[in-house]
Amino acid sequence: MSDLQVSLIIIGIVIIGGVVIFNRVQLARHHRQVQDAFRNEHDDILLNDGYKPVSANERIEPQFSDEVLTSPDDVVNPANVQADIAPEQHATNDRLVQKDLSVQKKTANIDSSINYVAEIRSSTLIPHEKLIDLLQQKFDYGKPVRWYGLQSEGQAWEEIVLDSLDPGSAYIQLKGCLQLVDRSGLVTEINLSRFRDMVEDFSAQIHAEAECPDIVEAYTRAIDLDRFCADVDVIMGVNIISKDGGAFVGTKIRALAEASGFRLESEGVFRYRDGETNEVMFSLGNFESALFLPANMRTLTTRGVTFLLDVPRVANGTKVFDQMVHIARLFSSTLNGILVDDNRVPLSENGVKRSRQQLADIQATMAARSILPGSETALKLFD
Repeated sequence: MSDLQVSLIIIGIVIIGGVVIFNRVQLARHHRQVQDAFRNEHDDILLNDGYKPVSANERIEPQFSDEVLTSPDDVVNPANVQADIAPEQHATNDRLVQKDLSVQKKTANIDSSINYVAEIRSSTLIPHEKLIDLLQQKFDYGKPVRWYGLQSEGQAWEEIVLDSLDPGSAYIQLKGCLQLVDRSGLVTEINLSRFRDMVEDFSAQIHAEAECPDIVEAYTRAIDLDRFCADVDVIMGVNIISKDGGAFVGTKIRALAEASGFRLESEGVFRYRDGETNEVMFSLGNFESALFLPANMRTLTTRGVTFLLDVPRVANGTKVFDQMVHIARLFSSTLNGILVDDNRVPLSENGVKRSRQQLADIQATMAARSILPGSETALKLFD
């Protein structure tokens, strides 16, 4: 090999290294911008927008699972708190703090607007073994069932969960909540009746009083709520495909995604989560059928990627939408791609504005019904 060839190789390596370093600096700078954008507080402009009803044919069905995964990094480790106390006291304090956290997680949110709420009142403490039997029936009615208990008059209601039920806890009143609607549709009138009958039978067994709302009225509310949910159940999507018909490389997609704050999760999509609540703000998936999995990202190629925002599950939707579009444009520029709609028609600036306005209209009508986007109620309805 001649001296000229060696020199050219060295020069080429230096140039490639410089490009790689430049790209990493740019991506790191963008990552900081993404984090800073979500740390700032903004006014919620959604409530000031007028609402235009969304027709049924505009409903977009979810493409990816919305299951929320709790990060272990979000849990405070009491052992990290420094104090001049004995190891035995450390262990005791650890248990107390963990118990406090458990109680906080079970704070009652008994929402009669989306549930059929039946109440059981007993003059004596409800037997623990009977309570276990009751909780074991939570999957028998086609929709989520949650139970809440009151230990004594004047105390707060708390959610009762079978996995963490304390044998020492005793309740004199219970409230059973059968959810009327979720993303798969509304509860059946038969299951409403079965749930009421079960509550009444249970109350008779423990010699307690049961108060169960009217089934016909509850089913009418379920129909109305399901119709409302169908109107606002929309997912906004932005696709990026190659300009020249080439393919995007999995390793580059992953590098861009992780630099922008996404995490690759087990369902085969990247998700961008809120740093405080850990809720999903938007996701990044394959435009083609193959999933993004850690095992195949090195060899995967695809002709497109898709950003998705689940409108009813996200608070401050216009702000999150703007951020998603911003990141999508960064991807498009870096991957030499083009933003398109689901029909592969180039997505113009006016098209983006129309989607943003539709999102604002949907979230405004949710707020008008007192179902705030991204709230606990919305997350239950659109699960």
